[in-house]
Amino acid sequence: MAPDADAGTTARRADPFAPLTSDMLDVGDGHELYVESVGRSDGIPAVYLHGGPGSGCQPDHRRLFDPERMHAVLFDQRGCGRSRPKGSREHNTTAHLIADMEKIREKFGFERWMVVGGSWGATLALAYAEAHPERVSGIALRATFLGTRAEVETAFNERLPQFYPALYEDFLSVLPPGERAHPVQAYYRRILDADPAVHGPAARAWHDTERALSEHKPAKTRLDLASLNVWRTLPATPFMEAHYFINDSFMSEDQLLRNADRLAGLPGIIVQGRYDLLCPPETSHALAKAWPGSEIRLVEEAGHSLYDGGVRDAVMKSIADLASKAAR
Repeated sequence: MAPDADAGTTARRADPFAPLTSDMLDVGDGHELYVESVGRSDGIPAVYLHGGPGSGCQPDHRRLFDPERMHAVLFDQRGCGRSRPKGSREHNTTAHLIADMEKIREKFGFERWMVVGGSWGATLALAYAEAHPERVSGIALRATFLGTRAEVETAFNERLPQFYPALYEDFLSVLPPGERAHPVQAYYRRILDADPAVHGPAARAWHDTERALSEHKPAKTRLDLASLNVWRTLPATPFMEAHYFINDSFMSEDQLLRNADRLAGLPGIIVQGRYDLLCPPETSHALAKAWPGSEIRLVEEAGHSLYDGGVRDAVMKSIADLASKAAR
């Protein structure tokens, strides 16, 4: 053990964002989660929730947290990233993820922690905070997503044809004519179909379309239709997204807004891109109106992505500002 510990200490001296710990945590139901921590062991506790659902934590996410002040935990949600079994949708619901967060919090011995997340990570952050407000010191959100069917339908059925009509035509063309009246639901069914000839093209088309919607200045605004049927590694997120979204994110209708009064008194900062086509400002405004103690920080010339201009810096500042409140 000593050589490994010494090697870890040396790595952290060379890179202050190198993990303090990394482990696989058995959370039951056949799932093991990859969990890591960064910063200082006596720092202000925080947890980072990745998006998707279905993506996973990346090394750059560690850099959102000041390693001299924070003790941040990052983990890959069930079926995501390095967690096992990879891609599993069994026993994988919002309630399961909230319970997993409690197991992680208890593992680290945190009484309360700051909860940080963007897009789907914001959904999970809100669901957790509403279930366990006494365990939350503050909430930093980016791109508010309330996990509702209407939000996804509006993004793909209304904003996509408004802003990228040619891309919308490509998106529809992947479906048989009889399925184009309700394309989002048709995509969910196809992505969850067991036949690779059905789910492969649908997953690739969904992923590439969503990526264009997520960036303020996307590199591609058309689908490469000829390549959709060519074998290559499939993206992970469409499968988990279809699983969650076809089930209304495993929440009741408008659950997060209806229960926002449970957040009263918790400090919250919502970072919002002005031109976010997936999670527009109106959603953050509705949340802030229902959540006393929250504030919106608008980033002009930005869309949905963490890496649109100014968004990442705004998220880092929101975490730092909430950390200062927690320290007081």
